[in-house]
Amino acid sequence: MNLGNAPGWAPRRELWAWAFYDFANSGYATVVLTAVFNAYFVAVVAAAYGPGGATLLWTGAIAFANAIVLFSGPLIGAVADARAMKKTFLVITTLGCVVLTAGLAAVGPGDVVLGVVLLVGSYVMFASGENLISAFLPELAPPEALGRLSARGWSLGYVGGLLVLGLCLVWLKVAEGQGIETTAAVPGTLLIVAVAFALAALPTLFWLRDRSPPAEPSGVAFTAGWQRLALTWRQAHLFPDLRRFLVTLAVYHAGIQTVVVLATVYAQQVMGFGTVESLWLILVVNITAAAGALAFGHLQDRIGSVPALALALVLWLVAGGLAWAAEGQAQFWVAANLIGIAMGASQSAGRALVGRFSPAGRTAEFFGLWGVAVKLAAIIGPLGYGLLSFVTGGDHRTALLSTLAFFAIGLLLLRGIDERRGMVAAGRA
Repeated sequence: MNLGNAPGWAPRRELWAWAFYDFANSGYATVVLTAVFNAYFVAVVAAAYGPGGATLLWTGAIAFANAIVLFSGPLIGAVADARAMKKTFLVITTLGCVVLTAGLAAVGPGDVVLGVVLLVGSYVMFASGENLISAFLPELAPPEALGRLSARGWSLGYVGGLLVLGLCLVWLKVAEGQGIETTAAVPGTLLIVAVAFALAALPTLFWLRDRSPPAEPSGVAFTAGWQRLALTWRQAHLFPDLRRFLVTLAVYHAGIQTVVVLATVYAQQVMGFGTVESLWLILVVNITAAAGALAFGHLQDRIGSVPALALALVLWLVAGGLAWAAEGQAQFWVAANLIGIAMGASQSAGRALVGRFSPAGRTAEFFGLWGVAVKLAAIIGPLGYGLLSFVTGGDHRTALLSTLAFFAIGLLLLRGIDERRGMVAAGRA
């Protein structure tokens, strides 16, 4: 991929600085949401509530955090565009996530309230930062190369998650060698995540530049933000493909978000994985996810984001079916790695498509809408899984099977999206 020094491209250093933020924040997504803290919360922190109740508490906390981002994301994006504050808000959310994640290290057995408060706060900062960093994407490369650049970020993200997870695995092994139980050593992994996030985000915070001039250089920032949101609402009919894709995104992402926050819980509760085995599983899956993001990143720039995303959703259905039918750990390993490829492909393609559908000068606002779709999905999917698990007395297989419907419906909705028409609409706006 041509990184910089060409028409339409930002300087090479900024491209890497942008992509490296995915590397920086991936430790939070991998360790807190997917591999370690989620299972620790269900099995240790909220153990008194039983498997079904603890799972519902976890998914409820995630749903509440996503609800906050759902309502705040578009407004923050509109303000960031109106006053050219994307970089300022990114610094605030990054520091907030780092501090609150470090605080999670103090959460132990029975500390449900403290755990939920810190989890919700850190997640809101993390998710808001995701929206903001994505809003820089259309400013850094020409439209026909957004898929490759987005894929480069996602791939680096999976590498970052892999490295942080590896450090956590080393820490747990060292603690085990010193006679410390695994559950007692888990809080140390949260400190590793916080420090790694803070250090790895430095290139982004120092080198990435906000290129958009203030659209509303005077006046009260939040007033300007509300005015821009009102304008977007009135002009929604001008972006039919973006509207349909945001609905499609919310549907299939409900399945993705469910897998992200409950994969390790499923592996331990159903397939009998231990904490260290789960870490190895997620570590390997990060490698396949990085490969999926890179491969599909180049593919979508050749055949289009919509066809590439359709292929990824088909792969999700196949992989999810294999995971549901798996009776042994070997079968589950195969399914999990197929899920990794599908995850890297679908997340990269979705972000690139929103970038292609976003008008210049309004990227933070439109990626705030992208955040609304993703966070709505993160409420519906995991909370639905948690409720179904609770009602069925902890039957995770039934809950997983219901999750596959999100990918099937998303695949059907994707058929009505015209990628070229959506790009033309963004150019006119």
